Amino acid sequence: MQGLRSPLGRDSAGNLYVPRRKAGEYPYRLAAGVRCDWSRFLQLVERALPLGPSSLTDLEKALTLVRGKPFAGRPLPWAEPYQQEMITRIIDVAHTAATYRIPAGPHHDLSAARQAVATGLDVDDAAELLHRDWMRLEAARGNRSGLHTAITRVQQVNRTLDCSPEMETTQLINELLNASSTVVRNVDRMKWPPRAVR
Repeated sequence: MQGLRSPLGRDSAGNLYVPRRKAGEYPYRLAAGVRCDWSRFLQLVERALPLGPSSLTDLEKALTLVRGKPFAGRPLPWAEPYQQEMITRIIDVAHTAATYRIPAGPHHDLSAARQAVATGLDVDDAAELLHRDWMRLEAARGNRSGLHTAITRVQQVNRTLDCSPEMETTQLINELLNASSTVVRNVDRMKWPPRAVR
């Protein structure tokens, strides 16, 4: 605790962020003013989720607090349940933000959708739900090579995990590839250069 007390230091009033215990039976604790990003993340998310698309600003603000996988690397045994809960919540928020941002409409913003998906995949690159969002994003951009990259990536993840893709993923891949092929065929049928209008 002394090793923690020293680097955390004191607040502007001179109070220790890790107060000394008054007696041996008192528990160790952090000062009341100490906050962590996870608490802020939860506050933003719990306030925002019931509000639907109008809450996007808070959801995206919560995602800016995420910097990679919680307890990166191999967490101590006590942290494992917290790590899994945090990963699950972050993926849900990233998916929700992408779901609101990808379709055409008042909240359409593919750059914001890309940021949400990237943040979620940075936390768990095996999250198939986010890979589906990535595929929808590339299809919405009309980016055929990006769509193929997203499909290849989710297939690699499934091979690494030695599991089959979820049914919804397979259906989405077929749907997006068929739609993409139709667009390409229609463009190929157009005469180029177009005849001048007289």
